[in-house]
Amino acid sequence: MSSAPKENLWLAAVRANPDHAKNYAARWRGFVDEGRDIYGEARLIDAMADRGSRILDAGCGTGRIGGWLSERGHEVAGVDLDPDLVAVAQEDYPQVDWSVGNLAQFQLTTPTGEHREFDLIVSAGNVLTFLSGDERVPALKCLREHLAPNGRLIVGFGGGRGYDFAAFESDAATAGLAIDQRFSSWQLHAPAADFLVAVLSQVT
Repeated sequence: MSSAPKENLWLAAVRANPDHAKNYAARWRGFVDEGRDIYGEARLIDAMADRGSRILDAGCGTGRIGGWLSERGHEVAGVDLDPDLVAVAQEDYPQVDWSVGNLAQFQLTTPTGEHREFDLIVSAGNVLTFLSGDERVPALKCLREHLAPNGRLIVGFGGGRGYDFAAFESDAATAGLAIDQRFSSWQLHAPAADFLVAVLSQVT
C-alpha cells in the first residue's frame, strides 16, 4: 500500500515553483485552444443531476467543470486551495460562487449564515491525491457534511498516484461515507486498477 504524503503535494509544488499554478492554468487553456474535450466529467455530473441542482466543485481549479455545469443551469459553487486558480475561475465564470479554501477544513454558508448543502459534489482531476495523509479523512468529512440528504459525492483519481484505492475506501468509511458504485472512467467503464471513479453517499 502506498504511503501517504506528509504534506499537501499541491502546496509543495507551488513552493518549489511559484509559477506552477499559472502554468497549470495555461496548459488547460491550451487544451481548449487545441479543440480537446475537457468536459467529460462535467457531462457525467450533468446526467446525474436534476435540472437546477446544487452542485459543489471540490478542488475546482480553473473552474472547467463547475463553470460548464453552471452554464447548463445548475446552482454551482467551487472551492480550491490555490488563489491563482480561483482567480482564473472567477474571470472565466463570474456567475459561479468560487472561494479559496482547503478541502480539509472548508465550510460554505448561505448569505444568512446557514450551512450550505449540495445535491451533488464532484472532485475530479486527481484532487484527492494531492492531499497530505493528515488531510484525507478530514477532507472527506467536510465533503460529507456538505451533502444534502440523499446527496452524492463523485470522486475520480488515477491509480499509482500515492492514494491506494483500498486506503481511500477505508478513509471514506471512517468519514461516514459508503461507496455505492465503482467505475474506471468518467464514461462508466467497469472497475479497473488504473483509475477509480466512485459514487458515494452518507452512511445512515
